[in-house]
Amino acid sequence: MEWRDTGILLATRRHGETSLILDVFTPERGRHAGVLRGGTSRKMAPHLQPGAQLDLRWRARLEDHIGAFTVEPQRSRAANAMGDRLALAGLNAVTALLRFCLPERVPHGDLYQRSEQLLDLLGQPDLWPLAYLRWELALLEDMGFALALHECAVTGRSEGLVYVSPKSGRAVTAEGAGNWIHHLLPLPPVLLGQGSASDAEIVMALGTTGYFMEHRLAPQMGDKALPEARARLIDRIRARDQ
Repeated sequence: MEWRDTGILLATRRHGETSLILDVFTPERGRHAGVLRGGTSRKMAPHLQPGAQLDLRWRARLEDHIGAFTVEPQRSRAANAMGDRLALAGLNAVTALLRFCLPERVPHGDLYQRSEQLLDLLGQPDLWPLAYLRWELALLEDMGFALALHECAVTGRSEGLVYVSPKSGRAVTAEGAGNWIHHLLPLPPVLLGQGSASDAEIVMALGTTGYFMEHRLAPQMGDKALPEARARLIDRIRARDQ
């Protein structure tokens, strides 16, 4: 069995004396693992940081074996992240959430493209928080928990949308909220692609998407807690606004 693809490195772990097990996200093969012999060497180790873009060749005797990688580095994203706390927190949050959500060996082509585009924005702090929010919405959609935010679930109106139903993920107007107003989640304009997208508003929006990650997505992952890296990213965005 053999295939070749590009991929984003999500994580590594030691395997024996000199080898690593790589956890990568590829457009054609989804999240995939394999052994890289000599991965701890001085030549290879600097290129194997989370977020790195790699040219990958995987071989195994049988398809269900873990197999072995050969790797050619394409570009590193670590340099753009290491000098900026927000960028580093963002890189860690994206790779941690992909490891948390993605099943192994199941393609998610659209999400892969969005993830690659997002990581290529590392080092652009004016663009990153909003781009990350949009990526998180795309992640929820790809995992089967898309939010329907352009029409009120109660009145059918497309104007005056200010809440999100935690039960259905649909938008709600103030009129439609009625007595349920205290049970609804905020729908800041940034979630509708409107307004100035301030850091404070993005943090509020991430509180809403985070509800669905914690209460809808996480239970499908075996009730594991969301990666702490996501909370650290939100703290960085919040601190920047103060």
